[in-house]
Parts: sequence; C-alpha cells; structure tokens
Amino acid sequence: MSDLASIHVLVVDDNTHMRAIIVAILRGIGITRIKEAADGADALEAMRTVIPDLVFLDLNMAHIDGLEFTKMIRTAEDSPSPYVPIIMITGHSDVTKIIAARDSGVNELLTKPISAHSLLERINAVINNPRPFVTTANYTGP
Repeated sequence: MSDLASIHVLVVDDNTHMRAIIVAILRGIGITRIKEAADGADALEAMRTVIPDLVFLDLNMAHIDGLEFTKMIRTAEDSPSPYVPIIMITGHSDVTKIIAARDSGVNELLTKPISAHSLLERINAVINNPRPFVTTANYTGP
C-alpha cells in the first residue's frame, strides 16, 4: 500500500452523517488531507483549488448527482483532473445502478453500509492496481 498520509482525498456526499463516517474511516487508516463537498457543484468548485488524488462520491445527490459529476470530470474540456480515481458510494446495488456507475466512468463502486475494510480495498485497487483509461465517442473511464 502506498503512503496514505500523502494523498489528498475529496469526499462528496449530500448526507452530512455519511460524509462524517467516510472521513472518520479515512482518518483512521491514515489519510489526513481530506476536503469535503455537499454536492457535485461544490465538488467541482473544490477541485478548482486543490486537485485530489482520489474522490469518494455518492451516487444520489441533488443538483449534480454522482453520475453527472463523473461524466463532467471525465469529459469536460476544462476538467481539472479527468483521470482522477473515483470511487462511487451507493446504497443501491441493483444492476441498473451498477451499470450506470460503470458507464459514467467510475473506477470502483462501494455499496453501503461501508466498512473500513471495504473502503481500504477500493483505495488499494485504484492506487496499486489502476486500470487503463479508455476514451471513445460515448465513454471515458477505466
């Protein structure tokens, strides 16, 4: 595992309590450079000041949801970091949501309830075993 204390993480979730849980787990595994955003619009603004090494992102949010945010980060001409690893968190594990998340360009999916172990597994996957990116007319992502 890479030195987790050196990475910057952006946690995006409109649920304050869920953000607090994710942040607590991240701090518990040694990640201290954490920025929080309440929705996709706040996250885009946050990424204009500090580009994270990793994004945790809720699927369902008001204004700009996780799918829209991911597509914007992956494909916008002015994207601050189109290849940033994105781990999407969702309480919906039905196949249509999983396919939508995959098709939006997320690197990994984590279903709620989350645990420190499952969160660390996804971090390990995106840091130590990154998948190559593909860009086509209809898709950009791993």
